Amino acid sequence: MRHTLTEAWSGLRRNASMALAVIVTMWVSLTLFGAGLMTAQQVDRFKDDWYDKVEISVFLCVPDSRGGNCQPNEGVTEAQRTEIEQTLRSNPEVAEVFYETKEQAYAQFREYYANNDPILKATTVDKMQDSFRVKLKNPEEYEGVVSAVSGMPGVQLVQDLRKILDPMFTWLNLARWATVGLSALLLLAAALQIGNTIRMAAYSRRREIGIMRLVGASNWYIMLPFLLESLIAAIAGAVLACLTLAAVQQFVIIGKAKAEIQTIRWIEWPHVGLAMASLAVVAVVLSIIPTLIATRRFLRV
Repeated sequence: MRHTLTEAWSGLRRNASMALAVIVTMWVSLTLFGAGLMTAQQVDRFKDDWYDKVEISVFLCVPDSRGGNCQPNEGVTEAQRTEIEQTLRSNPEVAEVFYETKEQAYAQFREYYANNDPILKATTVDKMQDSFRVKLKNPEEYEGVVSAVSGMPGVQLVQDLRKILDPMFTWLNLARWATVGLSALLLLAAALQIGNTIRMAAYSRRREIGIMRLVGASNWYIMLPFLLESLIAAIAGAVLACLTLAAVQQFVIIGKAKAEIQTIRWIEWPHVGLAMASLAVVAVVLSIIPTLIATRRFLRV
């Protein structure tokens, strides 16, 4: 074991600049990889929180309604309202149906615009619309409900919150995959750099390797110093990447984002720990595989 450690230290010392380049490349690429994993977990949290709140609002006609299935100067009739409600409650995609009267809508309106007197003075109960609030069993499946009621008499508008949320999640997913894709390219560069570094180290010690093979040393005994070299460089890069992710969590997410935007459930330390564990595994794999490939040709007598 002493020989292995001595050889590994000697190799790192002789190729210090290359080893430093490997560490920096691993640091940057693993940080981006971990950031991509954290972003993915945050997007999943957003979806869990917001998709549970997704509901469909079916706004009914009032005398001054324009568009939809409304008749000029006519509001929804009691028969139409009953038919709409029955259609919603009988739909297998619907979990719950809530009826909101004009008065209830106006009360919420006043609460929302409590500090805006001009809007409050310009709006009365008669200008509000009664509506049905529809809670879905599966927020991903909403098309059937929308198509079932959107053409019914007495319905002015069917509003689906998914139309607002989906573009946001699309961009968040693009950001996630862009981060992961860029980190994958940098990880590939790090793997090639590790392979080149080990190949140069093995080439400089090719005579020693040849002698060791001739006296019967096993392949693992010969490769172990090189594996240790690449593993040390990879672990150093992984430690720096973990510290970077921890700093982002502590100072950016907890220190800034959580304090300023308290309505969002941000990722916690267990999520960061999962990202750290994943990048540690990637770092070990990236240190071992290129080393095995690079030293294979020097193990032949």
